[in-house]
Amino acid sequence: MEEWFICPECGSDDVEVIKERGRELTLKCNECGNVWQITLPKLVKVPLIVSKHERSFKTEAELPEGEEIKVGDVVETEEDEVRITGIELEGEKRVERGRIGEIKTLWGESLTFPKVIGVTVYMSHGETQSYRVKVDRDEEFVIGEVLEVGGLTVKIEKIRTERKTLRHGKATGDEIIRIMGRPVRAKARRRLELYRGFQRETKG
Repeated sequence: MEEWFICPECGSDDVEVIKERGRELTLKCNECGNVWQITLPKLVKVPLIVSKHERSFKTEAELPEGEEIKVGDVVETEEDEVRITGIELEGEKRVERGRIGEIKTLWGESLTFPKVIGVTVYMSHGETQSYRVKVDRDEEFVIGEVLEVGGLTVKIEKIRTERKTLRHGKATGDEIIRIMGRPVRAKARRRLELYRGFQRETKG
């Protein structure tokens, strides 16, 4: 896990490790020349269940003992970047935050995989068409935008995020749960790629 250090004298982050002995580090600031020592916290391996769309995988994260972690935080494993979605203490108690050393299991969502969101298209006569599509997590979607989905040209009317339903404005793919709209006669700005399922995606 990469560490960043700040000089306590001048506040510079141009700091180098000049001596390392276990968790004991001697640091030097290249700006003001200050030299000081710190003791790194002990790292604890915490079981982590990572969701990659409809599949889940068991791994672990090395985190500093005593550090508080909460739902929504991002942690790194050897192979992934994961946003925490659930925290379990002993006795299967679910909490929104906890301290490393007290936590039994963490749950999270892989951020290295594209986001999969739902698209609902309101057809005529009360019928609907539903799709699952892949989007980049930083890709923006705007109310009123015209998209192509599953061969249909669709104007976005509503965007449902994890917190609310938007009827105006925009949201990023990472925030969105579902896009809702109706077919229109217009030119689509872009085409959304249908999600084929975890096995087919990973096999290319």
